[in-house]
Amino acid sequence: MNDTNYFYIYVLESGKDGNFYTGYTHDINIRLAKHNNGLVKSTKYRRPLQLIYFEGCLSQKDATRREKYLKSGNGKIYLRNRLKDYIDPTG
Repeated sequence: MNDTNYFYIYVLESGKDGNFYTGYTHDINIRLAKHNNGLVKSTKYRRPLQLIYFEGCLSQKDATRREKYLKSGNGKIYLRNRLKDYIDPTG
């Protein structure tokens, strides 16, 4: 299967404030470059940004649904558990 058919849900960490940003895209490399070049309004003043997590989906509908979940309270808990070693490497 060609990877251009995927939609990616991603989590970025701000080097400025340490907070996470969750989004989705069809091309993760281009989107990350746009974030780090200040071309995305919501993260423009939170640069630099580092990709710390991503998932792939086969449809845009599934990706938007997953993005919405990861932005919810339960989704944030899921991400904290999933990224536990990244967030607290001593823990």
